[in-house]
Amino acid sequence: METAAATGLTFRDATDSDVDALVALIDSAYRGDSSRIGWTTEADILQGQRTDAEAVLAVVKAPDSRLLIVERDGALVACCQLEHRGDHAYFGMFAVSPALQGGGLGKVIITEAERTVRETWGVTEMHMTVISVREDLIAWYERRGYRRTGRMTPFPYGDERFGIPQRDDLRFELLVKPLAQV
Repeated sequence: METAAATGLTFRDATDSDVDALVALIDSAYRGDSSRIGWTTEADILQGQRTDAEAVLAVVKAPDSRLLIVERDGALVACCQLEHRGDHAYFGMFAVSPALQGGGLGKVIITEAERTVRETWGVTEMHMTVISVREDLIAWYERRGYRRTGRMTPFPYGDERFGIPQRDDLRFELLVKPLAQV
């Protein structure tokens, strides 16, 4: 297994000054034509923004939350949100630069995120929500040990902060992974 050091990656907590770059990264990974370079695009199911500065800043400032920045040679290449929620952690706002997707970077980052929440908060599970029609993305997470729960929550139709849906069957499914204790 590759370690962060072996891949030339550095991880650090985001600060207020990172917000604009993070919004640009997250939007580029999921929306618009730039997202089509990578495989995580949502451009065919959602238009508009993926996030905004207010939402990213809220994650940076929230107690029991970390927004990890991943850099290679000083350049922002990925990020993910980690939030402590009792006996589990929530994994979200995961974005990898579209030009770097498909090369194993995501696997390294999610492994580091899981290690971080085990060591920092002593949690036994990682939770995340994924748009249920994103079968390719869900399959990727399943290969990393996450399981589908069938527990759905509605997509926030009418709230353009989350994008403009291009179909009427969107909802979020909870995925869960037990984390081995070290």
